[in-house]
Amino acid sequence: MDSPIVTQLFRQLFRHHPACQAQSRRNLAALATSTSTTTTATIHHGHRLPSHSHHQRRSLSTPSGSGADRAARGSKTVKKNESNWQQRTALFPQDMTDEYKRYPMVTADELRGRKERPRRVKMLMRDFIEDSLYNPNYGYFSKQVVIFTPGEPFHFPSLHDEMEFHSELSKRYVEFEDGLDAVEASDTRQLWYTPTELFRPYYGEAIARYLVANYKLTTYPYHDLIIYEMGAGRGTLMLNILDYIRDVDPAVYARTKFKIIEISTQLATLQNSQLMRSAASRGHADKVEIINKSIFDWTQPVPSPCFFLAFEVFDNFAHDVIRYDLTTEAPMQGVVLISDEGDFYEFYTPDLDPVASRFLRIRDAATDGQYKLPYPTNRLARWVSANRPFAPNLSSPEYIPTRLMQFFDVLGRYFPAHRLLTSDFHSLPEAVPGLNAPIVQTRFQRRPVPVTTPLVHQGYFDIMFPTDFRISEAMYQVITGKLTRVLTHEEFMCRWAYIEETETKSGENPLLTWYKNASVLLTV
Repeated sequence: MDSPIVTQLFRQLFRHHPACQAQSRRNLAALATSTSTTTTATIHHGHRLPSHSHHQRRSLSTPSGSGADRAARGSKTVKKNESNWQQRTALFPQDMTDEYKRYPMVTADELRGRKERPRRVKMLMRDFIEDSLYNPNYGYFSKQVVIFTPGEPFHFPSLHDEMEFHSELSKRYVEFEDGLDAVEASDTRQLWYTPTELFRPYYGEAIARYLVANYKLTTYPYHDLIIYEMGAGRGTLMLNILDYIRDVDPAVYARTKFKIIEISTQLATLQNSQLMRSAASRGHADKVEIINKSIFDWTQPVPSPCFFLAFEVFDNFAHDVIRYDLTTEAPMQGVVLISDEGDFYEFYTPDLDPVASRFLRIRDAATDGQYKLPYPTNRLARWVSANRPFAPNLSSPEYIPTRLMQFFDVLGRYFPAHRLLTSDFHSLPEAVPGLNAPIVQTRFQRRPVPVTTPLVHQGYFDIMFPTDFRISEAMYQVITGKLTRVLTHEEFMCRWAYIEETETKSGENPLLTWYKNASVLLTV
Protein backbone atom coordinates (compact mmCIF):
# COMPACT_ATOMS: atom_id res chain seq x y z
CA MET A 1 0.00 0.00 0.00
CA ASP A 2 1.30 3.43 -0.89
CA SER A 3 -1.40 5.50 0.84
CA PRO A 4 0.89 7.05 3.53
CA ILE A 5 3.35 8.08 0.84
CA VAL A 6 0.53 9.42 -1.31
CA THR A 7 -0.85 11.47 1.58
CA GLN A 8 2.55 13.03 2.14
CA LEU A 9 2.84 13.65 -1.59
CA PHE A 10 -0.46 15.47 -1.77
CA ARG A 11 0.35 17.60 1.23
CA GLN A 12 3.53 18.72 -0.43
CA LEU A 13 1.72 19.37 -3.70
CA PHE A 14 -1.02 21.33 -2.03
CA ARG A 15 1.39 23.71 -0.36
CA HIS A 16 2.54 24.72 -3.83
CA HIS A 17 -0.82 24.63 -5.59
CA PRO A 18 -3.41 26.50 -3.48
CA ALA A 19 -6.90 26.27 -4.92
CA CYS A 20 -10.32 27.62 -4.14
CA GLN A 21 -13.10 25.27 -3.15
CA ALA A 22 -14.54 23.33 -6.07
CA GLN A 23 -16.65 20.32 -6.86
CA SER A 24 -15.31 17.86 -9.37
CA ARG A 25 -13.33 16.89 -12.38
CA ARG A 26 -16.44 17.25 -14.51
CA ASN A 27 -17.30 20.69 -13.16
CA LEU A 28 -16.11 22.31 -16.38
CA ALA A 29 -19.29 23.89 -17.63
CA ALA A 30 -19.06 27.55 -18.48
CA LEU A 31 -21.30 28.59 -15.58
CA ALA A 32 -20.40 25.84 -13.16
CA THR A 33 -18.18 26.52 -10.17
CA SER A 34 -14.73 27.51 -11.36
CA THR A 35 -11.48 27.49 -9.49
CA SER A 36 -8.72 30.03 -9.50
CA THR A 37 -5.44 28.32 -8.93
CA THR A 38 -1.84 29.37 -9.17
CA THR A 39 1.08 27.06 -9.76
CA THR A 40 4.49 28.13 -8.61
CA ALA A 41 6.62 25.48 -10.23
CA THR A 42 6.22 25.07 -13.97
CA ILE A 43 7.91 21.90 -15.17
CA HIS A 44 9.77 22.34 -18.44
CA HIS A 45 10.15 19.50 -20.89
CA GLY A 46 13.48 17.83 -20.59
CA HIS A 47 13.75 18.55 -16.87
CA ARG A 48 13.75 16.14 -14.02
CA LEU A 49 10.20 15.50 -12.82
CA PRO A 50 10.28 14.00 -9.31
CA SER A 51 7.85 11.12 -8.94
CA HIS A 52 6.71 12.48 -5.58
CA SER A 53 5.52 15.81 -6.94
CA HIS A 54 3.29 14.96 -9.88
CA HIS A 55 1.20 12.11 -11.23
CA GLN A 56 0.00 10.27 -14.26
CA ARG A 57 1.13 10.03 -17.81
CA ARG A 58 0.68 7.97 -20.94
CA SER A 59 2.06 7.31 -24.39
CA LEU A 60 2.62 4.79 -27.16
CA SER A 61 5.68 3.29 -28.62
CA THR A 62 7.68 2.05 -31.54
CA PRO A 63 9.69 3.54 -34.37
CA SER A 64 9.35 3.75 -38.11
CA GLY A 65 8.93 6.85 -40.15
CA SER A 66 9.45 7.35 -43.84
CA GLY A 67 9.68 10.45 -45.97
CA ALA A 68 5.99 10.06 -46.75
CA ASP A 69 5.27 10.13 -43.04
CA ARG A 70 6.49 13.65 -42.45
CA ALA A 71 3.92 16.23 -41.44
CA ALA A 72 2.52 18.59 -44.01
CA ARG A 73 3.63 22.22 -44.15
CA GLY A 74 6.89 21.46 -45.91
CA SER A 75 8.50 19.06 -43.45
CA LYS A 76 12.09 18.30 -44.28
CA THR A 77 14.30 15.35 -43.44
CA VAL A 78 16.13 15.66 -40.12
CA LYS A 79 19.85 15.03 -39.97
CA LYS A 80 20.75 11.49 -39.02
CA ASN A 81 23.02 12.60 -36.18
CA GLU A 82 20.02 14.28 -34.51
CA SER A 83 17.99 11.12 -34.17
CA ASN A 84 16.93 11.73 -30.56
CA TRP A 85 16.70 15.20 -29.01
CA GLN A 86 16.25 16.03 -25.38
CA GLN A 87 14.24 19.25 -25.37
CA ARG A 88 16.40 22.31 -24.58
CA THR A 89 14.97 24.84 -22.14
CA ALA A 90 16.13 27.90 -20.24
CA LEU A 91 17.28 25.66 -17.42
CA PHE A 92 19.78 22.82 -17.54
CA PRO A 93 18.19 19.37 -17.41
CA GLN A 94 20.12 16.33 -16.40
CA ASP A 95 21.49 14.58 -19.48
CA MET A 96 19.76 11.19 -19.72
CA THR A 97 20.96 10.30 -23.22
CA ASP A 98 22.78 7.14 -22.12
CA GLU A 99 19.74 5.91 -20.24
CA TYR A 100 17.57 6.67 -23.26
CA LYS A 101 19.74 4.41 -25.38
CA ARG A 102 19.73 1.60 -22.81
CA TYR A 103 16.16 1.53 -21.53
CA PRO A 104 13.68 -0.70 -23.40
CA MET A 105 10.66 0.76 -25.17
CA VAL A 106 7.37 -0.51 -23.71
CA THR A 107 3.68 0.02 -24.48
CA ALA A 108 0.59 0.41 -22.31
CA ASP A 109 -0.58 -3.03 -23.44
CA GLU A 110 2.62 -4.58 -22.16
CA LEU A 111 2.13 -2.88 -18.78
CA ARG A 112 -1.43 -4.10 -18.22
CA GLY A 113 -0.29 -7.05 -16.11
CA ARG A 114 2.03 -4.98 -13.92
CA LYS A 115 1.00 -4.15 -10.36
CA GLU A 116 3.83 -1.68 -9.83
CA ARG A 117 4.44 1.49 -11.80
CA PRO A 118 7.29 0.93 -14.27
CA ARG A 119 10.87 2.23 -13.94
CA ARG A 120 13.94 2.09 -16.17
CA VAL A 121 11.79 2.14 -19.33
CA LYS A 122 10.73 4.54 -22.05
CA MET A 123 7.41 4.81 -23.88
CA LEU A 124 5.48 7.08 -26.21
CA MET A 125 3.44 9.81 -24.54
CA ARG A 126 0.16 8.17 -25.55
CA ASP A 127 1.18 4.94 -23.81
CA PHE A 128 2.17 6.89 -20.74
CA ILE A 129 -1.29 8.53 -20.56
CA GLU A 130 -3.08 5.27 -21.38
CA ASP A 131 -1.20 3.48 -18.61
CA SER A 132 -1.90 6.28 -16.13
CA LEU A 133 -5.62 6.34 -16.79
CA TYR A 134 -6.50 2.73 -17.59
CA ASN A 135 -3.95 0.33 -16.13
CA PRO A 136 -6.08 -2.35 -14.37
CA ASN A 137 -3.95 -2.26 -11.22
CA TYR A 138 -3.12 1.41 -10.63
CA GLY A 139 -4.93 3.40 -13.34
CA TYR A 140 -7.07 6.42 -12.51
CA PHE A 141 -10.33 4.96 -13.82
CA SER A 142 -9.55 1.50 -12.48
CA LYS A 143 -8.91 2.48 -8.85
CA GLN A 144 -9.48 6.14 -8.03
CA VAL A 145 -12.75 7.36 -9.52
CA VAL A 146 -15.98 7.83 -7.59
CA ILE A 147 -18.98 9.23 -9.49
CA PHE A 148 -21.28 11.60 -7.63
CA THR A 149 -25.02 11.05 -7.71
CA PRO A 150 -27.35 13.70 -6.26
CA GLY A 151 -29.98 11.26 -5.00
CA GLU A 152 -33.47 12.40 -5.92
CA PRO A 153 -33.64 14.33 -9.21
CA PHE A 154 -33.62 18.10 -8.90
CA HIS A 155 -37.04 19.74 -9.33
CA PHE A 156 -35.96 22.78 -11.31
CA PRO A 157 -39.34 24.58 -11.53
CA SER A 158 -39.31 24.93 -7.73
CA LEU A 159 -35.84 26.54 -7.70
CA HIS A 160 -35.61 30.32 -7.96
CA ASP A 161 -32.57 30.52 -10.25
CA GLU A 162 -29.24 28.95 -11.13
CA MET A 163 -27.65 30.22 -7.94
CA GLU A 164 -30.17 28.29 -5.86
CA PHE A 165 -29.55 25.20 -8.02
CA HIS A 166 -25.82 25.55 -7.45
CA SER A 167 -26.36 25.99 -3.72
CA GLU A 168 -28.53 22.88 -3.55
CA LEU A 169 -26.00 20.94 -5.65
CA SER A 170 -23.15 21.98 -3.34
CA LYS A 171 -25.14 20.87 -0.31
CA ARG A 172 -25.87 17.46 -1.79
CA TYR A 173 -22.26 17.13 -2.94
CA VAL A 174 -20.96 17.65 0.60
CA GLU A 175 -23.54 15.26 2.04
CA PHE A 176 -22.59 12.62 -0.52
CA GLU A 177 -18.89 12.81 0.34
CA ASP A 178 -19.61 12.96 4.07
CA GLY A 179 -21.43 9.66 3.63
CA LEU A 180 -18.41 8.16 1.88
CA ASP A 181 -16.06 9.42 4.60
CA ALA A 182 -18.29 7.85 7.26
CA VAL A 183 -17.54 4.48 5.69
CA GLU A 184 -13.89 5.12 4.77
CA ALA A 185 -12.19 8.49 5.04
CA SER A 186 -9.91 9.54 2.17
CA ASP A 187 -7.91 12.70 1.48
CA THR A 188 -7.33 11.68 -2.13
CA ARG A 189 -10.80 10.62 -3.28
CA GLN A 190 -11.34 11.47 -6.96
CA LEU A 191 -14.98 12.53 -7.02
CA TRP A 192 -16.64 13.97 -10.13
CA TYR A 193 -20.00 14.29 -11.78
CA THR A 194 -21.51 14.25 -15.25
CA PRO A 195 -24.49 16.02 -16.87
CA THR A 196 -26.28 12.68 -16.91
CA GLU A 197 -26.24 12.64 -13.10
CA LEU A 198 -26.96 16.35 -12.60
CA PHE A 199 -29.91 16.47 -14.97
CA ARG A 200 -31.35 13.02 -14.37
CA PRO A 201 -33.62 11.91 -15.96
CA TYR A 202 -34.11 14.84 -18.37
CA TYR A 203 -30.69 14.52 -20.03
CA GLY A 204 -31.13 10.81 -20.70
CA GLU A 205 -34.70 11.31 -21.92
CA ALA A 206 -33.46 13.81 -24.52
CA ILE A 207 -31.01 11.21 -25.80
CA ALA A 208 -33.81 8.61 -25.83
CA ARG A 209 -36.05 10.87 -27.94
CA TYR A 210 -33.25 11.32 -30.45
CA LEU A 211 -32.64 7.55 -30.62
CA VAL A 212 -36.29 6.56 -30.99
CA ALA A 213 -37.04 9.23 -33.60
CA ASN A 214 -34.05 8.35 -35.75
CA TYR A 215 -34.61 4.61 -35.32
CA LYS A 216 -38.17 4.97 -36.60
CA LEU A 217 -37.00 7.09 -39.52
CA THR A 218 -34.35 4.60 -40.64
CA THR A 219 -34.46 0.91 -39.73
CA TYR A 220 -37.76 0.31 -37.91
CA PRO A 221 -39.45 -2.21 -38.16
CA TYR A 222 -36.88 -4.21 -40.13
CA HIS A 223 -34.16 -4.18 -37.48
CA ASP A 224 -33.97 -4.05 -33.68
CA LEU A 225 -32.95 -0.89 -31.85
CA ILE A 226 -29.42 -1.80 -30.80
CA ILE A 227 -27.60 0.73 -28.61
CA TYR A 228 -23.94 0.55 -27.62
CA GLU A 229 -22.63 2.86 -24.93
CA MET A 230 -18.96 3.34 -24.16
CA GLY A 231 -17.85 4.86 -20.85
CA ALA A 232 -21.22 4.47 -19.12
CA GLY A 233 -20.15 5.61 -15.64
CA ARG A 234 -22.74 4.43 -13.11
CA GLY A 235 -25.09 3.25 -15.86
CA THR A 236 -27.50 6.13 -15.23
CA LEU A 237 -27.84 7.13 -18.88
CA MET A 238 -28.66 3.55 -19.84
CA LEU A 239 -31.40 3.31 -17.21
CA ASN A 240 -32.90 6.71 -18.10
CA ILE A 241 -33.01 5.78 -21.79
CA LEU A 242 -34.59 2.37 -21.17
CA ASP A 243 -37.10 3.80 -18.67
CA TYR A 244 -38.22 6.39 -21.20
CA ILE A 245 -38.58 3.95 -24.11
CA ARG A 246 -40.48 1.45 -21.92
CA ASP A 247 -42.90 4.12 -20.74
CA VAL A 248 -43.41 6.01 -24.00
CA ASP A 249 -43.06 3.46 -26.80
CA PRO A 250 -43.56 -0.16 -25.68
CA ALA A 251 -43.38 -1.43 -29.27
CA VAL A 252 -39.89 -0.02 -29.69
CA TYR A 253 -38.90 -1.15 -26.19
CA ALA A 254 -39.78 -4.73 -27.14
CA ARG A 255 -37.09 -4.54 -29.84
CA THR A 256 -34.46 -2.66 -27.83
CA LYS A 257 -31.08 -4.06 -26.84
CA PHE A 258 -28.56 -2.04 -24.80
CA LYS A 259 -24.90 -3.04 -24.64
CA ILE A 260 -22.31 -1.27 -22.47
CA ILE A 261 -18.63 -1.53 -23.35
CA GLU A 262 -16.69 -0.74 -20.16
CA ILE A 263 -12.92 -0.98 -19.74
CA SER A 264 -13.01 -0.58 -15.94
CA THR A 265 -13.91 -3.69 -13.95
CA GLN A 266 -14.84 -1.47 -11.01
CA LEU A 267 -17.32 0.55 -13.07
CA ALA A 268 -18.69 -2.53 -14.85
CA THR A 269 -19.50 -4.01 -11.43
CA LEU A 270 -21.15 -0.74 -10.38
CA GLN A 271 -23.24 -0.65 -13.55
CA ASN A 272 -24.47 -4.19 -12.93
CA SER A 273 -25.37 -3.39 -9.33
CA GLN A 274 -27.31 -0.31 -10.45
CA LEU A 275 -29.18 -2.45 -12.97
CA MET A 276 -30.25 -4.90 -10.25
CA ARG A 277 -30.89 -2.28 -7.56
CA SER A 278 -34.68 -1.94 -7.85
CA ALA A 279 -37.60 -3.81 -9.34
CA ALA A 280 -38.00 -1.14 -12.04
CA SER A 281 -34.37 -1.36 -13.14
CA ARG A 282 -34.29 -5.17 -12.87
CA GLY A 283 -37.07 -5.20 -15.45
CA HIS A 284 -34.45 -4.12 -18.01
CA ALA A 285 -32.09 -6.98 -17.20
CA ASP A 286 -32.97 -9.05 -20.27
CA LYS A 287 -32.30 -5.99 -22.47
CA VAL A 288 -28.84 -5.22 -21.13
CA GLU A 289 -25.39 -6.69 -21.69
CA ILE A 290 -22.34 -5.27 -19.91
CA ILE A 291 -19.11 -6.11 -21.76
CA ASN A 292 -16.05 -5.58 -19.58
CA LYS A 293 -13.34 -4.89 -22.14
CA SER A 294 -11.60 -2.08 -23.96
CA ILE A 295 -13.17 -0.96 -27.21
CA PHE A 296 -9.67 -1.15 -28.67
CA ASP A 297 -9.66 -4.91 -28.02
CA TRP A 298 -12.87 -5.35 -30.02
CA THR A 299 -12.69 -8.03 -32.73
CA GLN A 300 -16.32 -9.08 -33.25
CA PRO A 301 -17.99 -7.65 -36.39
CA VAL A 302 -21.41 -6.07 -35.76
CA PRO A 303 -23.12 -5.90 -39.17
CA SER A 304 -26.54 -4.85 -37.80
CA PRO A 305 -27.53 -1.18 -37.71
CA CYS A 306 -26.83 0.29 -34.29
CA PHE A 307 -26.37 3.53 -32.40
CA PHE A 308 -23.04 4.10 -30.66
CA LEU A 309 -23.05 6.50 -27.67
CA ALA A 310 -19.87 8.06 -26.29
CA PHE A 311 -20.50 10.88 -23.81
CA GLU A 312 -17.45 12.56 -22.28
CA VAL A 313 -15.22 9.78 -23.58
CA PHE A 314 -13.01 11.54 -26.12
CA ASP A 315 -11.54 13.80 -23.43
CA ASN A 316 -9.79 10.87 -21.77
CA PHE A 317 -8.44 9.28 -24.93
CA ALA A 318 -4.66 9.16 -24.93
CA HIS A 319 -2.80 11.65 -27.10
CA ASP A 320 0.67 11.77 -28.58
CA VAL A 321 2.77 14.89 -28.18
CA ILE A 322 4.52 16.43 -31.16
CA ARG A 323 7.02 19.28 -31.36
CA TYR A 324 8.39 20.72 -34.56
CA ASP A 325 11.92 21.63 -35.57
CA LEU A 326 11.69 25.41 -36.00
CA THR A 327 14.21 25.33 -38.87
CA THR A 328 12.86 22.47 -40.97
CA GLU A 329 9.27 22.26 -39.64
CA ALA A 330 9.79 18.50 -39.31
CA PRO A 331 7.59 16.86 -36.63
CA MET A 332 9.24 15.09 -33.71
CA GLN A 333 7.39 12.65 -31.48
CA GLY A 334 7.57 12.74 -27.69
CA VAL A 335 8.96 9.82 -25.73
CA VAL A 336 8.79 9.63 -21.92
CA LEU A 337 11.73 8.13 -20.05
CA ILE A 338 11.22 6.88 -16.49
CA SER A 339 14.42 6.67 -14.49
CA ASP A 340 15.45 4.19 -11.84
CA GLU A 341 14.21 6.69 -9.22
CA GLY A 342 10.85 7.07 -10.94
CA ASP A 343 11.59 10.54 -12.33
CA PHE A 344 10.29 11.55 -15.76
CA TYR A 345 12.25 12.94 -18.72
CA GLU A 346 10.97 13.89 -22.14
CA PHE A 347 12.78 13.14 -25.41
CA TYR A 348 11.79 13.84 -29.02
CA THR A 349 12.60 11.71 -32.02
CA PRO A 350 12.13 12.45 -35.74
CA ASP A 351 11.27 8.79 -36.32
CA LEU A 352 7.50 8.95 -35.97
CA ASP A 353 5.76 5.70 -35.09
CA PRO A 354 3.18 4.46 -37.65
CA VAL A 355 0.17 5.64 -35.62
CA ALA A 356 1.31 9.26 -35.23
CA SER A 357 2.55 9.33 -38.81
CA ARG A 358 -0.81 8.11 -40.11
CA PHE A 359 -2.68 10.65 -38.00
CA LEU A 360 -0.72 13.53 -39.52
CA ARG A 361 -1.37 12.23 -43.04
CA ILE A 362 -5.11 11.73 -42.50
CA ARG A 363 -5.49 15.10 -40.78
CA ASP A 364 -3.77 16.85 -43.65
CA ALA A 365 -5.93 15.08 -46.24
CA ALA A 366 -9.20 15.47 -44.32
CA THR A 367 -8.76 19.20 -43.67
CA ASP A 368 -6.96 20.09 -46.92
CA GLY A 369 -4.05 21.24 -44.80
CA GLN A 370 -6.14 23.78 -42.88
CA TYR A 371 -5.33 23.37 -39.19
CA LYS A 372 -3.45 25.18 -36.46
CA LEU A 373 0.21 24.54 -35.72
CA PRO A 374 2.10 25.37 -32.50
CA TYR A 375 4.64 27.63 -34.23
CA PRO A 376 4.61 30.61 -36.62
CA THR A 377 4.09 29.54 -40.23
CA ASN A 378 5.86 32.66 -41.48
CA ARG A 379 9.56 31.95 -42.07
CA LEU A 380 10.76 35.25 -40.66
CA ALA A 381 8.62 34.86 -37.54
CA ARG A 382 10.03 31.37 -37.02
CA TRP A 383 13.58 32.68 -37.37
CA VAL A 384 12.95 35.42 -34.83
CA SER A 385 11.33 32.92 -32.44
CA ALA A 386 14.21 30.45 -32.77
CA ASN A 387 16.92 33.09 -32.23
CA ARG A 388 15.64 34.64 -29.03
CA PRO A 389 17.97 34.33 -26.02
CA PHE A 390 17.53 30.91 -24.40
CA ALA A 391 14.94 29.99 -27.03
CA PRO A 392 14.02 26.29 -27.10
CA ASN A 393 15.23 24.27 -30.04
CA LEU A 394 11.73 22.95 -30.75
CA SER A 395 8.24 24.44 -31.00
CA SER A 396 5.67 24.38 -28.25
CA PRO A 397 4.02 20.97 -27.84
CA GLU A 398 0.99 19.90 -29.83
CA TYR A 399 -1.15 17.06 -28.48
CA ILE A 400 -2.68 14.96 -31.25
CA PRO A 401 -5.62 12.56 -30.58
CA THR A 402 -4.15 9.39 -32.04
CA ARG A 403 -6.34 7.19 -29.83
CA LEU A 404 -9.44 8.95 -31.17
CA MET A 405 -8.33 8.10 -34.69
CA GLN A 406 -8.00 4.45 -33.64
CA PHE A 407 -11.50 4.60 -32.16
CA PHE A 408 -12.84 5.75 -35.52
CA ASP A 409 -10.95 2.83 -37.08
CA VAL A 410 -12.79 0.40 -34.76
CA LEU A 411 -16.16 1.91 -35.64
CA GLY A 412 -15.45 1.77 -39.36
CA ARG A 413 -14.07 -1.77 -39.28
CA TYR A 414 -16.34 -3.58 -36.78
CA PHE A 415 -19.49 -1.41 -36.68
CA PRO A 416 -19.99 -0.53 -40.36
CA ALA A 417 -23.70 0.27 -39.95
CA HIS A 418 -23.32 2.37 -36.80
CA ARG A 419 -24.58 5.88 -36.12
CA LEU A 420 -22.39 7.79 -33.67
CA LEU A 421 -23.74 10.17 -31.04
CA THR A 422 -21.08 11.79 -28.88
CA SER A 423 -20.70 14.86 -26.71
CA ASP A 424 -17.57 16.37 -25.24
CA PHE A 425 -15.78 19.59 -24.35
CA HIS A 426 -14.47 21.72 -27.21
CA SER A 427 -12.54 23.96 -24.81
CA LEU A 428 -11.18 23.59 -21.29
CA PRO A 429 -9.90 26.17 -18.80
CA GLU A 430 -6.49 26.08 -17.08
CA ALA A 431 -4.91 23.62 -19.49
CA VAL A 432 -1.19 22.85 -19.43
CA PRO A 433 0.94 24.71 -22.03
CA GLY A 434 0.59 23.61 -25.65
CA LEU A 435 -1.84 23.30 -28.55
CA ASN A 436 -4.85 21.10 -27.75
CA ALA A 437 -3.30 20.60 -24.32
CA PRO A 438 -5.08 18.83 -21.43
CA ILE A 439 -6.15 19.79 -17.96
CA VAL A 440 -4.17 17.70 -15.46
CA GLN A 441 -5.57 17.72 -11.95
CA THR A 442 -6.41 15.71 -8.86
CA ARG A 443 -8.27 16.30 -5.61
CA PHE A 444 -6.77 16.53 -2.14
CA GLN A 445 -8.91 17.11 0.94
CA ARG A 446 -11.87 17.96 -1.33
CA ARG A 447 -9.98 20.65 -3.22
CA PRO A 448 -8.72 20.55 -6.82
CA VAL A 449 -4.97 20.46 -7.38
CA PRO A 450 -4.10 21.34 -10.98
CA VAL A 451 -0.56 20.85 -12.28
CA THR A 452 1.27 22.00 -15.39
CA THR A 453 2.41 18.76 -17.01
CA PRO A 454 0.88 15.39 -17.96
CA LEU A 455 4.03 13.70 -16.63
CA VAL A 456 2.59 12.90 -13.24
CA HIS A 457 2.36 10.04 -10.76
CA GLN A 458 0.39 7.42 -12.64
CA GLY A 459 -3.17 6.82 -11.53
CA TYR A 460 -3.78 9.76 -9.21
CA PHE A 461 -4.44 12.53 -11.73
CA ASP A 462 -7.12 13.02 -14.34
CA ILE A 463 -5.70 13.90 -17.76
CA MET A 464 -8.47 15.49 -19.77
CA PHE A 465 -8.20 16.87 -23.32
CA PRO A 466 -10.42 19.23 -25.31
CA THR A 467 -11.81 17.98 -28.62
CA ASP A 468 -11.29 19.92 -31.83
CA PHE A 469 -14.63 19.02 -33.40
CA ARG A 470 -13.78 20.50 -36.79
CA ILE A 471 -10.76 18.23 -37.22
CA SER A 472 -12.38 15.25 -35.47
CA GLU A 473 -15.46 15.48 -37.68
CA ALA A 474 -13.35 15.65 -40.85
CA MET A 475 -11.24 12.64 -39.82
CA TYR A 476 -14.31 10.63 -38.82
CA GLN A 477 -15.84 11.26 -42.25
CA VAL A 478 -12.67 10.19 -44.05
CA ILE A 479 -12.18 7.03 -41.97
CA THR A 480 -15.81 5.82 -41.84
CA GLY A 481 -17.24 7.36 -45.01
CA LYS A 482 -20.22 8.70 -43.08
CA LEU A 483 -21.84 12.13 -43.03
CA THR A 484 -22.06 14.06 -39.79
CA ARG A 485 -23.31 17.17 -38.08
CA VAL A 486 -21.87 19.14 -35.16
CA LEU A 487 -24.18 21.02 -32.79
CA THR A 488 -23.56 22.90 -29.59
CA HIS A 489 -24.79 21.25 -26.41
CA GLU A 490 -27.49 23.91 -26.16
CA GLU A 491 -28.67 23.40 -29.76
CA PHE A 492 -28.99 19.64 -29.26
CA MET A 493 -30.91 19.99 -26.00
CA CYS A 494 -33.25 22.62 -27.45
CA ARG A 495 -34.16 20.10 -30.18
CA TRP A 496 -34.60 16.99 -28.07
CA ALA A 497 -35.13 17.92 -24.40
CA TYR A 498 -38.33 19.20 -22.84
CA ILE A 499 -36.51 22.29 -21.65
CA GLU A 500 -39.39 23.51 -19.49
CA GLU A 501 -38.58 20.62 -17.14
CA THR A 502 -35.18 22.16 -16.30
CA GLU A 503 -36.23 25.81 -16.26
CA THR A 504 -36.11 27.69 -12.95
CA LYS A 505 -38.61 30.30 -11.75
CA SER A 506 -36.36 33.10 -13.05
CA GLY A 507 -36.36 31.61 -16.56
CA GLU A 508 -32.75 30.45 -16.29
CA ASN A 509 -32.11 26.93 -17.53
CA PRO A 510 -29.02 25.13 -16.19
CA LEU A 511 -29.39 22.29 -18.71
CA LEU A 512 -28.72 24.79 -21.49
CA THR A 513 -26.22 27.11 -19.83
CA TRP A 514 -23.99 24.86 -17.73
CA TYR A 515 -22.25 23.22 -20.68
CA LYS A 516 -21.55 26.10 -23.05
CA ASN A 517 -18.11 24.62 -23.71
CA ALA A 518 -19.50 21.29 -24.97
CA SER A 519 -20.42 20.17 -28.49
CA VAL A 520 -22.30 17.21 -29.96
CA LEU A 521 -21.18 15.18 -32.99
CA LEU A 522 -23.73 12.91 -34.61
CA THR A 523 -23.94 10.72 -37.72
CA VAL A 524 -26.68 11.70 -40.15
